[in-house]
Amino acid sequence: MKIYTRTGDTGTTSILGPGRVGKDDQRVQAYGTVDELQAVLGLARALAGDAEMSEIILGLQQSLFVVGQDLASPMEQGDRFQRVAAADTQNLEQLIDRLDGELPPLRRFVIPGHDPASAALHVARTVARRAEREIVALSRQTPVNPELLAYINRLSDLLFVLARTAARRAGAAED
Repeated sequence: MKIYTRTGDTGTTSILGPGRVGKDDQRVQAYGTVDELQAVLGLARALAGDAEMSEIILGLQQSLFVVGQDLASPMEQGDRFQRVAAADTQNLEQLIDRLDGELPPLRRFVIPGHDPASAALHVARTVARRAEREIVALSRQTPVNPELLAYINRLSDLLFVLARTAARRAGAAED
């Protein structure tokens, strides 16, 4: 299979379901940002200091395939494609609660850069926040799975907690 198809040479791309849209379409912006988030998480995973952190990040990367698929398939496609569910968001909440239990109470704003893994996780957090803004913008134009907004919001919260956890496990003091 060739990596190039030439079908996007005119500035359009396929979405899941019928039709093509411009590469600057809000739907493409949203799932493109999710793709960027997945890549940044790959960097964070490569820098992760322990096996548990690496496993958590890999699981998040895998879940982002579902998020991207959900965004790329218009709601009128129904359940033809896998969608993010409330249970996915609840799983993130449980992980946040467990990891946050390891951490001291937050007393001030955190300045990223304690160690490479936590810095990469903070970058991932900011990309997740941008993805959230892109999904909100898309939802103002067309129906989207409402659970996507809750999920991506919770994901950015988890990435903050993961960044703090990575710094703590690396022995870095929060600034």
